[in-house]
Amino acid sequence: MPARPGVLVVAPGDENYRGYCLEQVADAYRVVLLTGTEPSWEKPHITDHAVVDLSDPAALLAGGRALAARHDLAGVMTWDEWSVVPTARLARQLGLSTTSPEVMQGCRNKATARSLFARHGVPSAASVSVRTRQEAEAAADRIGYPVVLKPASHAGAIGVLRVDDRDQLTAAYRAAERTAGQGTESTSVLVEEFLDGPEISVECVTYRGATTVVAVNRKTISPPPHFEQLAHSVDADDPLRETVAPAARAAINALGITDGVSHIEMRLVDGRPRLIEVNARLAGDMIGHLVRLATGIDLVRAAADIACDRTPDLTPTRSSAAAIRLLYPDTSGTLTHLTYDGPRPTWLDRVHYQCRPGDQLLLPADGGNLYTGRIGYLITTATTGQQARARADQAARAVTAVLDRTSGPRSAAA
Repeated sequence: MPARPGVLVVAPGDENYRGYCLEQVADAYRVVLLTGTEPSWEKPHITDHAVVDLSDPAALLAGGRALAARHDLAGVMTWDEWSVVPTARLARQLGLSTTSPEVMQGCRNKATARSLFARHGVPSAASVSVRTRQEAEAAADRIGYPVVLKPASHAGAIGVLRVDDRDQLTAAYRAAERTAGQGTESTSVLVEEFLDGPEISVECVTYRGATTVVAVNRKTISPPPHFEQLAHSVDADDPLRETVAPAARAAINALGITDGVSHIEMRLVDGRPRLIEVNARLAGDMIGHLVRLATGIDLVRAAADIACDRTPDLTPTRSSAAAIRLLYPDTSGTLTHLTYDGPRPTWLDRVHYQCRPGDQLLLPADGGNLYTGRIGYLITTATTGQQARARADQAARAVTAVLDRTSGPRSAAA
């Protein structure tokens, strides 16, 4: 048999949410890894690796060139939000297929993306880039409350807050500014119009400038002021796909994305799509797995194929639905007990815990984020999205999590 093509994966991420990505790439390609820590769970899926400081662009490029010197590589790819720009630079240096680094930089900088959306007539939100609290107040007054404050280049809804009046603005600005200071593409804060309506994401595949809208993901978001993602569901027959496809393609074209898998976030305002942002990489929270369960389309394999300048196979082989419920406790504290009670039905695809008794959990309301407050997740399958969501709710009721509030993190108000 001919040797499988080699692909370099940058920043494999956390096994809990990205392990399936590396596994699916390794099913078709010979994988070498550029990582920030010595591999552990990744070892069965890779043939070689280099450990570098992924936050140092020069070190990342040098590590990538060293691996390319040892292996015949057909492509370079990443699903890590913070690595999309340096990965594109590495691919360009190696003469491999990529959307340009400049375009990737525009995707990472939400202020740049907003200006491109406006220039190309893509329905979006009013947005102002600010550097001080006073500028934020003036921008909010012009836009009109409620507004959203967010870092211009970050991810995971960290530092993103809804602000309903001027009294809430100072604390929200400080939170956004603190997160924005860690940005690489921009350290500014955005004050944006609040888009009132259901939030969705659109999973797209672009190859040589042609975009296919593969699936729509319906989200459940936490109550304000935070935008914590609580659940997702994908239905292969979702009628929203045709409604939102033109806006998704317009956003990709406006940003200049030519190749890759994109995760496009929108809200439906009065039934019409308005853009939140475009993530030029595979979605997190196991959404790619949901798409495969619902449609049979392997977005991870598609991303690897495109990185190697191969036409991806986007033929649906299933017509069903899947949902993920992200598990959070009712309060911050120290986890003392965690179980799934009762039998596991065949439609329960998986239950995964990312913490164990003794771990401390800190919810966003107490100053934490999705990395500090989440217990884990469960995934369900069904014939429709509504049924998959109902099953996820049913399964979540079987999870018992007990926390001790006296020995764990305390809220600021406690």
